[in-house]
Amino acid sequence: MLAESPLMAQETRRFTRALSKPGTAAELRQSVSEVVRTSIFVAKPKDIEPIDYENVLLQKKAQIISDPIRDMLLFPNEDFQIGMLKRHGRTLLPIVPENARKEAHSLLVTECIKTYNTDWHLVHFKYEDYSGDFRQLANKAPRPEKLPVHVFEVDEDVDKDEDTASLGSQKGGITKQGWLHKGNMNSAISVTMRSFKRRFFHLTQLGDGSYILNFYKDEKISKEPKGSIFLDSCMGVVQNNRIRRFAFELKMQDKSSYLLAADSDQEMDEWIGSLNKILQSTFEAAMQEKRNGESLEISDDELSGQGRSEHVTSWESLHCEFTKSAREIETKKNEGRLKLFVLDADTQKLDFSNIEPDVKPFEEKFGKRFVVKCNDLSFNLQSCVAENEEGPTTNVEPFFVTLALFDIKNNRKISADFHVDLNHPTVRHMLSNSTSIMNGGDGLATSQKSINGIPESMLQHPKQGIFSVTCPHQDIFLVARVEKVLQGGITQCAEPYMKSSDSAKVAQKVLKNAKQACSRLGQYRMPFAWAARPVFKDSQGNLDKSARFSALYRQDSNKPSDENLLKLLLDFRKPDKMIKLPVILGNLDINIDNVSSEFLTCVNSSYIPVKRFENGPKVTVTHEVEEFVPCLAKLSQPFTTYNNHFYIYPKHLKYDSQKSFAKARNIAVRIEFRDSDEEDSQPLKCIYGRPGGSVFTKYAFTMVLHHHQNPEFYDEIKMELPTQLHERHHLLFTFYHVSCDNSSKGTTKKREAIESQVGYAWLPLLKDGRVVTSENQIPVSANLPLGYLSYQELGMGKHSGPEVKWVDGAKHIFKVATHLVSTVYTQDQHLNNFFQYCQKCDSGAQASGTELVKFLKSLHAMESHVMINFLPTILNQLFRVLARATQEDVAVNVTRVLVHIVSQCHEGLEHYLRSYIKFVFKTEPYNSSKCKTVHEELTKSMTVLLRTTADFLTCNKLLKYSWFFLEALIKSMAQHLIETGKLKLFRNQRFPASYQHTVETLVNLLMPHITQKYKDKPEEARNANHSLAVFIKRCFSLMDRGFVFKQINNYMKWFSPGNPKTLFELKFEFLRVICNHEHYIPLNLPMPFGKGRVQRYQDLQLDFTLTDDFCKNHFLVGLLLREVGSALQEYRDVRQIAIGVLKSLMIKHTFDDRYTAKSQQARIATLYLPLFGLLLENVQRINVKDCSPFPMNQASNSGKEDSSFSLQTGNTMLTPQKLGNTLDNSIHKDVFGVISGTASPHGSSTPTISAVRHADSRGSLISTDSATSLPERNSDKNNSLDKNHGCVGGSVMRCDKLEQTEIRSLLMCFLHVLKSMSDGFVLGKYYPRSLDALITYWNKASTAELMDFFTILEVCLHQFRYMGKRYIARNQEGLGPISITHEKKAQTLPVSRSRTGMMHARLQQLSSLDNSYTFNHSYAHSDADVLHQSLVEANIATEVCLTVLDMMGLFTHVFKGQLLADNGHNPLMKKVFNVLLCFVQINQSEMALKAVFAALRNLVYKFPSTFFEGRADMCATMCYEILKCCNSKLSTIREDASTLLYFLMRNNFEWTRRRSFVRTHLQVIIAVSQLIADVVGIGGTRFQQSLAIINNCANCDRSVKATGFPSEVKDLTKRIRTVLMATAQMKEHENDPEMLVDLQYSLAKSYASTPELRKTWLDSMAKIHVKNGDLSEAAMCYIHVAALVTEYLKRKGIFKQGCTAFKMITPNIDEEAAMMEDVGMQDVHYNEDVLMELLEQCADGLWKAERYELISNVYKLIIPVYEKRREFEKLAHLYDTLHQAYKKIAEVIQTGKRLLGTYFRVAFFGQGFFEDEDGKEYIYKEPKLTQLSEVSQRLLKLYSDKFGPENVRMIYDDGKVRRAAFENICLLCQFSFLSSPLSLNLMQPVASFD
Repeated sequence: MLAESPLMAQETRRFTRALSKPGTAAELRQSVSEVVRTSIFVAKPKDIEPIDYENVLLQKKAQIISDPIRDMLLFPNEDFQIGMLKRHGRTLLPIVPENARKEAHSLLVTECIKTYNTDWHLVHFKYEDYSGDFRQLANKAPRPEKLPVHVFEVDEDVDKDEDTASLGSQKGGITKQGWLHKGNMNSAISVTMRSFKRRFFHLTQLGDGSYILNFYKDEKISKEPKGSIFLDSCMGVVQNNRIRRFAFELKMQDKSSYLLAADSDQEMDEWIGSLNKILQSTFEAAMQEKRNGESLEISDDELSGQGRSEHVTSWESLHCEFTKSAREIETKKNEGRLKLFVLDADTQKLDFSNIEPDVKPFEEKFGKRFVVKCNDLSFNLQSCVAENEEGPTTNVEPFFVTLALFDIKNNRKISADFHVDLNHPTVRHMLSNSTSIMNGGDGLATSQKSINGIPESMLQHPKQGIFSVTCPHQDIFLVARVEKVLQGGITQCAEPYMKSSDSAKVAQKVLKNAKQACSRLGQYRMPFAWAARPVFKDSQGNLDKSARFSALYRQDSNKPSDENLLKLLLDFRKPDKMIKLPVILGNLDINIDNVSSEFLTCVNSSYIPVKRFENGPKVTVTHEVEEFVPCLAKLSQPFTTYNNHFYIYPKHLKYDSQKSFAKARNIAVRIEFRDSDEEDSQPLKCIYGRPGGSVFTKYAFTMVLHHHQNPEFYDEIKMELPTQLHERHHLLFTFYHVSCDNSSKGTTKKREAIESQVGYAWLPLLKDGRVVTSENQIPVSANLPLGYLSYQELGMGKHSGPEVKWVDGAKHIFKVATHLVSTVYTQDQHLNNFFQYCQKCDSGAQASGTELVKFLKSLHAMESHVMINFLPTILNQLFRVLARATQEDVAVNVTRVLVHIVSQCHEGLEHYLRSYIKFVFKTEPYNSSKCKTVHEELTKSMTVLLRTTADFLTCNKLLKYSWFFLEALIKSMAQHLIETGKLKLFRNQRFPASYQHTVETLVNLLMPHITQKYKDKPEEARNANHSLAVFIKRCFSLMDRGFVFKQINNYMKWFSPGNPKTLFELKFEFLRVICNHEHYIPLNLPMPFGKGRVQRYQDLQLDFTLTDDFCKNHFLVGLLLREVGSALQEYRDVRQIAIGVLKSLMIKHTFDDRYTAKSQQARIATLYLPLFGLLLENVQRINVKDCSPFPMNQASNSGKEDSSFSLQTGNTMLTPQKLGNTLDNSIHKDVFGVISGTASPHGSSTPTISAVRHADSRGSLISTDSATSLPERNSDKNNSLDKNHGCVGGSVMRCDKLEQTEIRSLLMCFLHVLKSMSDGFVLGKYYPRSLDALITYWNKASTAELMDFFTILEVCLHQFRYMGKRYIARNQEGLGPISITHEKKAQTLPVSRSRTGMMHARLQQLSSLDNSYTFNHSYAHSDADVLHQSLVEANIATEVCLTVLDMMGLFTHVFKGQLLADNGHNPLMKKVFNVLLCFVQINQSEMALKAVFAALRNLVYKFPSTFFEGRADMCATMCYEILKCCNSKLSTIREDASTLLYFLMRNNFEWTRRRSFVRTHLQVIIAVSQLIADVVGIGGTRFQQSLAIINNCANCDRSVKATGFPSEVKDLTKRIRTVLMATAQMKEHENDPEMLVDLQYSLAKSYASTPELRKTWLDSMAKIHVKNGDLSEAAMCYIHVAALVTEYLKRKGIFKQGCTAFKMITPNIDEEAAMMEDVGMQDVHYNEDVLMELLEQCADGLWKAERYELISNVYKLIIPVYEKRREFEKLAHLYDTLHQAYKKIAEVIQTGKRLLGTYFRVAFFGQGFFEDEDGKEYIYKEPKLTQLSEVSQRLLKLYSDKFGPENVRMIYDDGKVRRAAFENICLLCQFSFLSSPLSLNLMQPVASFD
């Protein structure tokens, strides 16, 4: 947070307010893009010409053949093939009747039959399964079901306490425990206590033999103790009864003491005795060690001789043991390693956006199908119909049921009739005399006859029918019509059935009449009744099974037609209207149900058995009833089976005016189908019969209405049409008057009078070549002359043909309707004409191009549903015409028709087109003399259409549906190559040059449409772009691959940097499709290129960057990487698209089962080596280590980091810094102004607002990360990899940070490349050949590039670190990320609101974060989800750790010489060391840390000079981090860390020729002090165990047992314990910042003589001050540190001035003059550079504290040094900063306003708690604008938590406190506000210019 002036704060708030307005994010992003686009010139990358792929294969044939993995370089043989897939139908018999093809003569019929008979034509690309996204891989490696479980310290319970007893030694030493009173502890920290506190003490022996006295609040010693007394620092135990009885005193080495008191004299004696016994044994052991050490001291001369070699040998043997252990760890580490991408979240996401639709062959489809089961029809009027009256009681006469579906919503009938005979066999017998007549005169059907292999008897009495409804809804009804044998009027016949009285007599009477009627009029039917029921409950097709049929309503003789029935159904749900209808008493039992697999025995509507049909006498056959689908395109489907049904509906006969016949009332119509009007002509047996009769009959009768001269009919007659119709096929209607008089006897003479002909009518079936399907009004003739079909009216009363006697003056008095359900005949005139003309042309007639074009154009008017129905046949014919076209106009018009058809089919029917292309399309056989190929002609026509600007509608449709035409091209090309045998030719000979030119023209014509229409016609542009990509991808398998590369280049030329987002999306969609080619790897030729015949990896020079040669030789991968690199300079959406394409492709390589071998994966990885260069170019943008939105702790000034979560986030406010050379000065400042305001939600993609200098700032807005930012690039890169050739375009690189998701994706790709190249690498054992390329890369990289490389590795560790289960659970709850709006708001608040300081506003938002790491809470998501996610994250973190560790091991092994430069004190070594330390600074798994510790041991062994010579910073950092690990909750980590620390000491000891390990000794002490200062919480039982392990290592190390090394180690642990005891109170006051700083100040004073330790505590104090917002105090700490170093350098003669130079700043600086030359001083390595860094830090601190007057005093010390060094750039920066500081001073003087802090007086009262502080007053300095209430509440909470809320009282007035009024209150705090600090008579420092 900035410490700003009011002016700056106001400006900041204004600026931030504008940013945090809701809804402005998109606007800001747009502003950024516009400013960037207008301000930065981004050059378009130059075009790279690809290699001539085919020639390269020939030239490098020998190299390819000799390559061990040559399969990756060559396409497989016979990459694709054509084949036939057998067409499977639903039926047992062939789809088309056997004789149909022979009978067919019409082209349309012939082609339809051919379509239905032909098997499927397929082009199969063998490796097509590998040509899609990685999610579409057939054998994609799934994530293992059981991932390894890794143990992380962060998942351990924070409050979990270890049993301290279990950490003790098992040696059986002295132990004692009991209650004692503790008091009067005096140590280096001057804190006194007058009261004793009762504590439970436990004396135990540690693992190293030393003793420790722990004390607790109660007897639960399993918890962490409240404190410890280490007896190895105790000098004696004496009795001390001066203060309390039974008291004794423990005197320590540092002259402090502990006063303890027992409850009795005996207990006191026991404790004193036990403690003295321990001290005596410890003393004796120490003396023995000393004697051993003195007797075995070795001189330097002896060391140089044989003794030295022995010691070295022993040291090497120890290292061998560690090496052996390391190898075991290495072996275990490499077991069960997982692929990184297997763990990546993207691989588990279900993304169907890029998955092509599943294409299936055409198949017969149905709507909602349900079965109707007809059980019974029974009336109330029943009797036994048998002559002997023996038999069941049944209906007294036969009834016939007809079922059909009616749609009242659309007012139409939607199914054919389903006729059912539910009569009992005895009732059927009543009709036996009439059966032969009913069956069309064929006699009784016998079981010997069969239809389509089914005995006819099985089909005669159907009772189950399957109906289908395409559009189900609630207004569909199942209607049952009931008919009976003709008797008379309906009313008369129904009357007996409507009465319920005297039924027996009535039944007999009705039975008698029925028998007479059946014997006489059995073949005639009359309407009787009807009933209906709803079918569906809703429009989803759910059957209404609960509904039942309505009552049987009597049929109205005046309204029997379907139209009248539909009107009645409209009122069906209106009871008031339905109740008026007369009801016949009876019951119709018919059920409906869903179709299930039980209906095995089924026949279709043509009586062809469906598969799984079973023959048998007891089998019930289920009939499928034909659905009349509406003539709508969306409901239509392409025909796949042969069907040729014709339905006739006699409607009405108007005979009331006829004079030709005397009687014509009871009229029946007989329908016949004839093929001639000759004399001997017979009706065809093609009419479907009724139940009980033959399946097919020659004629059918309508029902009869009694005494109606104008009868209406509702009958439906179904016919099977012949395959080929001709002009003489016609329907013949014969009208009969039926006599219903049954009083006469049934003699033969009277018999003949039953029916008499009363007229004839005929209807030709074909009209203009089409079947008649509409309502027709036709005349009726009284006679039927021969040749009646030839009769034709000529007008004027004349006619041709025979004489016909017309009834009623030849008026059209007979109405008949017909309906065609045919898959070989069409009603569409345009389609019919087109096929007729094509047939005419095929028969040899001279074809006219103009005529053909006319018919083609007329096809645009073809009905849509017809187009869909005959789709395959129409398309086949059009492609045939296209291939045979001799004129361009014909071909273009064919293509136009194709475009029209395709566009019509895309209204939800696109899958039909895909099925056609995949399974039906077949290119025309190639014959150069007669026709050209489909692909050639289609390509030419497409180019013509794309050029035609006038016909823009067709052009747009062509773009939108281009996939169809381009896939047709591919299939045609593939079939052509195989059928002509050209597949065996060289690729450049397969297709003529003219065709290649046409293809290139097509690509070049498509591109302007794509790039210019993306706004107005986005769908057209996207579809064309994707289709073109698929086409070009497929061309790789068919054509010259070099030519295809050129087409890709032609495509890419149309794009440039700075394009709109949509164009970037199009471009990367194209690249995604292309790069998903199944042979992408061979296309990139992953092999060395060079002048020699066979190149080695180590000889390569151009494969590491995107050079022209690389992009040329490896064209696709080079192109993709270039475009990704270019996209990284664009805005976020574009970057994410590009990175997504690259990552998906690399995931695909990982899962491709063709490349599972490690050598193959390594070879693939070499193709992506230029990715390193891309990342290095953008290293500043990906250098975001804080992957968590919850930064926990700020980094320390010394570069140390908290290993749990903290990351170096840099200072929150910097002194003005000069803008570096990273940016072009011509860039407009608005660019960065806008960018700085669009920080990513992760808080790391751009600088935070608080870090930005405002009106007075010249600081860089590019990077505010001072601690983690990279060293500036070296301008001298002569040795570096050549990046100029690899530039991805653009003269300026963007500097805003990438988002976390982008960084993680890029790093995942980076790590995958590294891991693939090093997979199997084991240090010292196995080096894969692929590592040569990586080592070569490192050899050729400059130092700066190597530093960046390791920075990327470090970022990998941070980005993929494991955050713990609690963190994951919290994030899944949505509590993890903090919105950027809130963050900005917090940053604009005043500097501090409470004592927590500058970060308080942010910490308030994160107040619950700490809790999430300290306790489990109920997760909103299931625990299983959290556990699974944490398991995945843990495995990712571990795998990343091991991968990076492998790289570090390889590098340190190969480049040992470079790392040892300057004794290991070089920037590269420091960087490598920092990366290795990063492993232990962040969360790692237990298994990973074992490998890390092994690697650190190896580093110490290989590079001892780095740690033990020169500056001690690396040794110090190592000690600090190892000691933190020694305090780990995991015992294995503590053991390994302790072993590593011992290894470091021992190595130091050997390095000094076994004299000492002073450096490590001192740095360990300093590190312990730092850890205490950071309140890490060391000193507990875990840390003590680690110290014991170190001591045990020294005691058990035989090779040093005879030296003083073990005693020195023991002395070190003793000193550590002394420091821990001296600082024990810090833990108690960790929440009281004032007391904590006070304690640290006391410690700093106590170490005045030891500069390193004093510096440590001063640094710690500065950190606390910064955290609390006390910037002035922090600056003073920096001043004291600088003075300390200055004094040291003066004494060494390096610097002229000492600490007195700082007296102008602070009079307290004399404290630094107390420095003494102690043992530790010999390892101090301060120099002038260190001093300059510290002085710069001082200036920075003073600037933040707004102490501008003091900055000049610091710069006076820096300027002479920089002048001497002639560092003018730094001098310019210094003077610029001074200029800004003086301006600030002038501003303050002018305004008279500067708020440096707020002061409060605080007095403490309460002797029982405050003791010596009772009654004392303190001045509290708080950050500016702090309220009194904030301070008081903070202290109230602090002391309430400490002493209890009931014991604390706050007083807010300035008056004298009357203690008597608060006798019951133990603790009082009095607060008051001070307008100014205390009046101190201190002279203000006077500046030299005053």
